[in-house]
Amino acid sequence: MKIAKDTVVTLKYKVSEPSGKLIEESREPMVYLHGGYDNTLPRIEAALEGREAGYECTLDLQPSDAFGQRDESLVRVIPKSEFPPGVKVGGQLEGRTDDGQPHVFHVMKIKGPEVHLDGNHPLAGRALRFVLKVTGVRAANAEEIAHGHVHGEHGHHH
Repeated sequence: MKIAKDTVVTLKYKVSEPSGKLIEESREPMVYLHGGYDNTLPRIEAALEGREAGYECTLDLQPSDAFGQRDESLVRVIPKSEFPPGVKVGGQLEGRTDDGQPHVFHVMKIKGPEVHLDGNHPLAGRALRFVLKVTGVRAANAEEIAHGHVHGEHGHHH
């Protein structure tokens, strides 16, 4: 079966710096609903369109095609007194952007009475190399299409 809109794609991936330094490698396969549902990067979808299980490719993406440029307006320093006890580096908190939109922020460091937050994706601003191998393709079921994501093993569970 060829990858097309409303197919479920299973793939293994590696993400590295352009120099080859490994950033992340899939332990479990990634499974996503193909066809413009924002379940993976648009350039990955474009590269896989029309391909079949067994297809392998390497994509070199600039920040604009990967996780975007860094937005320094999403960096915050907040008094520790404004957080509940137990705030830890590596944690995630929901906050608001400057225009009031809900947004997830990562706790980057705690320095004395200050908590340093960053709302950028950890890989924002970086050129990245993706090595992809398609390990499976199947038709999505009606519920997956209606919900806009894969259900079941390695997909979304309700």
